Amino acid sequence: MGFFQKIRNGLSKTREALAYKLNKLFTGGVLDDEFYDELEMILLTADVGAEAAEQILDELRELADERHLRTEDEVRAAIREIMVGILSENEAEELSYPAVITIVGVNGVGKTTAVGKLAHLFVEQGKSVVIAAADTFRAAANDQLAVWASRAKVRIVNSSEGADPSAVVFDAIASAKAKGTDVVLVDTAGRLHNKKNLMDELKKIARVAEREFPEADLRNYLVLDATTGQNALSQVELFDEAVDVHGIVLNKLDGTAKGGVALAVSKTFSTPILYVGVGEGIDDLRPFDPQEFAENLI
Repeated sequence: MGFFQKIRNGLSKTREALAYKLNKLFTGGVLDDEFYDELEMILLTADVGAEAAEQILDELRELADERHLRTEDEVRAAIREIMVGILSENEAEELSYPAVITIVGVNGVGKTTAVGKLAHLFVEQGKSVVIAAADTFRAAANDQLAVWASRAKVRIVNSSEGADPSAVVFDAIASAKAKGTDVVLVDTAGRLHNKKNLMDELKKIARVAEREFPEADLRNYLVLDATTGQNALSQVELFDEAVDVHGIVLNKLDGTAKGGVALAVSKTFSTPILYVGVGEGIDDLRPFDPQEFAENLI
């Protein structure tokens, strides 16, 4: 199955929820105030967010007047066009090598699996990778990450449970420098974004990476669970305050009807969505494509 089809399948719950409501909405055939009020509610229930929904409505009104939109297909195409614009507002800076990418997020969003899948992606691109198993709090974390490292065919640097996560990062960077490795992927413990000691640990990891590998491109990627909908927004804000989030991995799109949260994140923050996850397989994480996403959303 191609990834376009996986994206389509992954967004099926969101698309079906939108399609059912839009089909009912278009039976009226008139783009009046009632139409726009109903459309706003449809967008909000898909977790598009208030700011993005407002922009979609405002721009749709303009396009409807300019292009004399009347049919359902014309209106859907216009909405997709507006969505692509919103999703394309935050352009990601190109990653340079060597790079140290620290993966952060709250408990249960799928950070460890994201690390494994990202490792696989980089290997596909011809890059060498080492994983730093800096989640030393969770008993099974090393074992789980070792399985992913084996699948991706990359090295892993780990330590015993309860060890200092920053020491693991130190060792992984030393290994990367010695072997000329392109990418260091740092798996961190899941943490509640309001726990100061855990957030301070992330800052310590960042300081170690900056001190030990100043020539590297240092990035922090935040993993979000799409099923949490609008709750994802507070996670972006608070993690960005702690460690500067450079990009977002939007996970678990295949398990939710809240896929519109990608629009809410793109509209609310300047942080780009870099990758989307639509399954459990090692190749089920791929670079985010606004056009592809919008086409499969509505």
